[in-house]
Amino acid sequence: MPDIPSLDLDPFSAAFFDDPYPGHALVRESAPVVFLPRYGCYATGRHAEIHAMLTDWESYVSSRGVGVTDYKTHPPLRGPSLVLETDPPLHTHRREVLNQVLSPAALRALRPRFAAEAEALAEHLAARELCCGIRDIAEAFPLTVFPDALGMGQEGRESLLPYGNFVFNSMGPRNDLLEASLAELPPLNEWVTRQSARGALVAEGFGTAIYAAADRGEIGAEEAPLVVKALLSAGVDTTVNGIGAALAAFAAHPGEWAKLHANPALARGAFEEAIRYESPVQTFFRTTSRPAELGGTPLPEGAKVLMFLAAANRDPRRWDAPDRFDIGRNAAGHVGFGAGIHMCVGQVLARMEGEAVLAALARRFARLEPAGPAVRRHNNTLRGLRALPLRLVPA
Repeated sequence: MPDIPSLDLDPFSAAFFDDPYPGHALVRESAPVVFLPRYGCYATGRHAEIHAMLTDWESYVSSRGVGVTDYKTHPPLRGPSLVLETDPPLHTHRREVLNQVLSPAALRALRPRFAAEAEALAEHLAARELCCGIRDIAEAFPLTVFPDALGMGQEGRESLLPYGNFVFNSMGPRNDLLEASLAELPPLNEWVTRQSARGALVAEGFGTAIYAAADRGEIGAEEAPLVVKALLSAGVDTTVNGIGAALAAFAAHPGEWAKLHANPALARGAFEEAIRYESPVQTFFRTTSRPAELGGTPLPEGAKVLMFLAAANRDPRRWDAPDRFDIGRNAAGHVGFGAGIHMCVGQVLARMEGEAVLAALARRFARLEPAGPAVRRHNNTLRGLRALPLRLVPA
């Protein structure tokens, strides 16, 4: 049996959240698999090993929780996600319904609306020299276009952010971050449950399409509101943090913004590179359903394995100059949206949103400059910012 390095590392601490990159390098370069005694779990930060886990759902299951808690031995704080935390065959038919609802044709129909909303946002920002890249762009745009596409009403959309914050905090240990989210949860959960009900949704939208699938018997009637809730839970925060990551990267790399301004058609690849570079979803867990071998390391049944997705996205074994933000890079193959059967169901929607808003801003503004220090927002799973002061210089 190979010797597994044991690392005194806390990936759920404030210090780690502020600067995770040394920890990522330590995990990645110590061995294919390491052990974190603080949480009694294994971990890996290498691209090849993480991709192997994500594409082997039979050995590395999601149904025992994608967070630190093993649902087989400890009850979850929240109900397991009907999509993210299930395995085939349960996962299969629910995912098929979502794939139909978020079909290429349905998403293509949204492109003009997303582009128009992005242009309207850019025009609004042009009247102001200074803005907050998070509040005024990264949050404002998804909180408009995503709930509209789902068929939500206008009331309380801002509640999607703290609710999603709880969902992703709940994947970590019961630390101060999770306790704070739990204190906020009761009214947020009631609101999301109301918004997921059939009567709260407009006639056209993803939510109504999910209920129509239940009418056809493709999922159970009792599953429909939970599938809508699952889509609501994960459909905003990751996109908000992805757009925020892109804006922060551009503010720090003016030469890359100059390339995008000169050619806004690069927006799609630029958003992809931002997801690789900053990885809004930093980590996920899997649990071994049987004895397995990962990177030549034997793992017992019931082992929790922490996947450092962000470390894999800067793995020098996979990427040239991985710590460089380069919008000309082919970032295909990053694991920022996962891989395999559990690859993010809303990834295409997130990519459309990121592309639309970056392209609109690039057409309108010649420079995007820092206007003050950024403020980080801590979360047990997500990496994002609370504030990003920007100066937008019109073309």
